[in-house]
Amino acid sequence: MTFLIIIIILALFFDFSNGFHDAANSIATIVSTKVLTPFQAVLWAAAFNFVAFFVFREHKVAETIAGIISSELIGFEVILAATIAAIFWNLLTWWYGIPSSSSHTLIGGLAGAGIAAAGGFSGVNSAPIEKAVIFMVLSPIIGLILAFIVSIVVINLSKNSRPSKAESVFKKLQLVSSAALSLAHGGGDSQKTMGLIFTALWFFAKSNGSTATLHNFPMPNWLPLACYTAIALGTMSGGWKIVKTMGTKITKVTPLEGVCAEGAGAITLYLTILLGIPVSTTHTLTGAIIGVGATKRLSAVRWGVTFNLIWAWILTIPVSALISGILYYLIHLIH
Repeated sequence: MTFLIIIIILALFFDFSNGFHDAANSIATIVSTKVLTPFQAVLWAAAFNFVAFFVFREHKVAETIAGIISSELIGFEVILAATIAAIFWNLLTWWYGIPSSSSHTLIGGLAGAGIAAAGGFSGVNSAPIEKAVIFMVLSPIIGLILAFIVSIVVINLSKNSRPSKAESVFKKLQLVSSAALSLAHGGGDSQKTMGLIFTALWFFAKSNGSTATLHNFPMPNWLPLACYTAIALGTMSGGWKIVKTMGTKITKVTPLEGVCAEGAGAITLYLTILLGIPVSTTHTLTGAIIGVGATKRLSAVRWGVTFNLIWAWILTIPVSALISGILYYLIHLIH
């Protein structure tokens, strides 16, 4: 029971860190365009992170995360190692203002612990990892293309409008688009922590005589509520370093472009949530911001910053897996 409680507390802290790490995704553009102050934007994003609890009643993403490690290898040591590794990478990248993926660090952590426990790749189920890796590439590309198309359409529709009136309208619309993105962020990312805690609860029940499989084990009602609350509280604590990178360093964003980027990002995330694919909110929105920047000219995008972000993305899964594998051996040795 002690191990289970520790894992639940740490997993909820990971969810909390996901909130302040990824808060920048949904508020960076709305802050950089001065539609809301940072404090107002954080409250706005946190509110919609929590509202996601009432919107997303299916938990397909949680099921995908729960299925990464082979069920016969699921145990407290594996889950604990994955959780600590994910928290470490989240805090490290947050400290240096790098908008890396909380989703991918968790996937890497679970994969590394599973491989270490099995002594090879038989410890993980390849399907959910392959799905995550494929969409690690596809989600920012989809976000970029959608944002580019939406931007071109919106620019053409509003080209005869008075600039001051158009800006006023798009500032109001940005409240809607950032709310949609925050809703998708809460709906997708909370489920990743849900999947983590769910596997621990299933293993605990199994250790105490339950014959339920991982697939038919019931999710307790308190779990989604706890996860949505944790991510909302994390968002309220903010993530100003990453706000600066997302909101100003990739490209200068206007209210019109903010609406297009956030709208495209939200659509991409909703689709992946419905399909049960754990994608990165960070990657998706970064692609969308690049997409709107590219409508002006390709040189409007600061490609040096973008390539640095891509390196961080590439390293997230293998580094998290390595850290998790080492932690598993240490925990196993101590325990």
